[in-house]
Amino acid sequence: MPLLLDYEHATQATSPQSNNILIYARDVQSSLTPTSTQRTTLIVAGCYIIAIGILWHVPFLSWIIYPFKLLTVGFHEMSHAIAGILTCARIHSVELDPDEGGETRMSGGIPWITLPAGYLGSSFIGACLIACGFDTNASKVACLVLAVFFLFTLWWARRNWLTWALILGMAALIVLFWFVAGGVALRYLILFIGVMSCLYVLWDVIDDTISRKVNSSDASAFAKICGCCPSQVWGVVWLMIAFVFFVAGILVGLAAFKQSAAQQESDSHHFLPVPGSSGALTLSPSNSILVTAGVILSALLL
Repeated sequence: MPLLLDYEHATQATSPQSNNILIYARDVQSSLTPTSTQRTTLIVAGCYIIAIGILWHVPFLSWIIYPFKLLTVGFHEMSHAIAGILTCARIHSVELDPDEGGETRMSGGIPWITLPAGYLGSSFIGACLIACGFDTNASKVACLVLAVFFLFTLWWARRNWLTWALILGMAALIVLFWFVAGGVALRYLILFIGVMSCLYVLWDVIDDTISRKVNSSDASAFAKICGCCPSQVWGVVWLMIAFVFFVAGILVGLAAFKQSAAQQESDSHHFLPVPGSSGALTLSPSNSILVTAGVILSALLL
């Protein structure tokens, strides 16, 4: 009988903790269960993956996504440059070439940080864009962050005409989509760029380090510095991290942005609305001027 009482006491003592675990599990399940709007976003993202896969491997159609490939290469090189700045390197130039290659020239810094930053940084950027692609206002914020990235890239690539043409073209496309359907088109563009960036990293790592060894790749240079593992091993490690970023971007989007399409449209009318729209017209004259100036400034930055 005392054993029975002790067992009941132990059961009662642990039951609150078990209840907390169950409540936490239900909260996680609820936050990750997609709404109807999120299901649409996931379907669109899935269609993007299929379309990119087809366009990537059909030679006479690959030109359609060629600018976005170069943009992803730009993210890769920009990530090298940012890692270089954070490790006190001096950035000399950032260059892109028509063969979907790129080069970041720097002196100083910490190579075991700057070398993997290209693949991991561009996959992280892609994951952030995927998460922002679940919400219209978040997509607008993502565009402002991209504007800062673009400015730094233009500064470092001031002698590379291809980089200038790419960024100015992408800037025009982003501004155009900002004005379509109150920013809804912009959301799907940001989602596409995010998916494209993540897929490019996954495929590029497999192509350059796993399926074949490229001596000039980041993984080969990293393997020479570390000396403990071949480039293929580091390619697998980076591939796994990039895939985790990709999945994390989707999960963050599901958990953070639960608004319906109607709610997003309403919120979008009050956050950097298109000048002349109903949301902009309901603002006071002074606020309307500020909002218009904000949109124009973001367009100039982009």
